Amino acid sequence: MFAEAERRDPKHERRWLVLVDGQEAQQREVEVAIARHRTDVVVIQDFVHVLEYLWKAAYCFHADGTQEAETWVLERAYALLQGKVSDVAAGMRRSATRQGISQEARAPVDKCADYLLKNKERFDYATALANGWPIATGIIEGACRHLVKDRMDLTGARWSLDGAEAVLRLRSLRASGDFEEYMAFHHRQERQRNYLSAPQNNDTKMAA
Repeated sequence: MFAEAERRDPKHERRWLVLVDGQEAQQREVEVAIARHRTDVVVIQDFVHVLEYLWKAAYCFHADGTQEAETWVLERAYALLQGKVSDVAAGMRRSATRQGISQEARAPVDKCADYLLKNKERFDYATALANGWPIATGIIEGACRHLVKDRMDLTGARWSLDGAEAVLRLRSLRASGDFEEYMAFHHRQERQRNYLSAPQNNDTKMAA
């Protein structure tokens, strides 16, 4: 991934963003790659994964499927988007303490708070949104499933790297609505290569 970024931006003129899902082994690999390639890379942790922790914590205070639980998550999610990570973590712990929730029952709350504080530097969603940066990997994962898996992961299919690359490029053109325009361009280029660029002499013209 970083090698591809280097190829596209060899002079480091653009901002590099990396989205991660919170998997610790993945994060360690990303940190190693950042140290090797470029130290000012911005790492953003997938907001959807953060919501999963919030929902589990919400059920310590409200019943599953209730409007109260949904409102609880919504309020804290909005606060996280504003950059109030520490406030959210501290607030849910205080609420669990004030309500006298047992240590065992409040485990999801403490786990969520620990998760927020541990990954705080990757939760700067306020800056990301202000700059128009993505904060979730859903669009990437969806593209991988629709563009790659739905076409390549077929029973009995065997692909060479070059063959798979060619098919995916055509599929990308079709999915983006550019296929017809590309084919017109392709035909013009083929005509140029096969006919117009060939040396023209009298013998060639007579043969034609």
